[in-house]
Amino acid sequence: MVTEKDIEQFSEQCKNIFTQIGRDVIGQKDVVEGTVIAMIAGGNVLLEGVPGVGKTRLVRSLGRVFNLPFSRIQFTPDLMPADVTGTNIIVKDENGNSKFEFQPGPIFSNIILADEINRATPKTQSALLEAMQEHTVTVMGVSRKLHEPFFVLATQNPIEQDGTYPLPEAQMDRFMFKLIVPNPGLDELMAIVSMTQKTMAEVADSACTGEQLLKMRETANQIPVAEEVMRYAMIITSATHPDGEYAGEAAKKYIRVGASPRAGQALISAAKVKALMKGRFNVAYSDVEELAYPVLRHRVKMNFEAIAKGVSADNAIALILEEVRKKYKNK
Repeated sequence: MVTEKDIEQFSEQCKNIFTQIGRDVIGQKDVVEGTVIAMIAGGNVLLEGVPGVGKTRLVRSLGRVFNLPFSRIQFTPDLMPADVTGTNIIVKDENGNSKFEFQPGPIFSNIILADEINRATPKTQSALLEAMQEHTVTVMGVSRKLHEPFFVLATQNPIEQDGTYPLPEAQMDRFMFKLIVPNPGLDELMAIVSMTQKTMAEVADSACTGEQLLKMRETANQIPVAEEVMRYAMIITSATHPDGEYAGEAAKKYIRVGASPRAGQALISAAKVKALMKGRFNVAYSDVEELAYPVLRHRVKMNFEAIAKGVSADNAIALILEEVRKKYKNK
């Protein structure tokens, strides 16, 4: 049972986390908040942004703030699955006999930065699938559990598409959020340059341990969700299906494929964390609506008409939210 003291501790811990991350990362409030929500909720994050906007720095800072080891995997076309998961190598024991020994890959860490994930071949991308969903890695028929908490933060460049392999739907669905990292404004840019002139190293202090993060996740899971709010979240998810019973004009006009049931799970798990961050004991409609964008933008596939008219996934989600709000919220 979650008590008021638990909620106060949770909210206070989140404030400390954001304060420490803010020492290394200027601005990017929505991106930082989304990443921390996903970490607490047990999800993975796909960051999309042009080079140099602080994606790698954010991950390194998270490693310091949560006092967890982090690995960076630079995805390239010649990267092999064994370079990610690890492999069996032949070693000699004290008697000079040869035997196979497992050499763990960089995936065996707590925070994984999959840099430019769309540059690797589908075969290598798929090496991450099992790790992201099951938190296990299978090599040569042997499954090994990954260290908890386990969190993958992948990045991709939206502009340069030469020599890249777009992530398949099954892999995109494994990411709880897709967060867009914007270019900094003028004041933020000045602050970034001023800060990095002094030192390029991260200065954040630890604000939360891995055990505390798992305890926060446990607390969030116990938060109740009113049936009307749960139903509202599921209607939003169902409304992305152009041939579904809850489809509105926007979905029928612009969406080719709607979101999977994982979107509904992500929406509720993340909304519980967001409610606790705000010091509330229950999930509100506003929590669900705010989180609909990062949860759904990579799970809906736009049709030809949307592409031709320049209608983005976020535009379609905004229209769907408006339709659902008018039709179902006050019922």
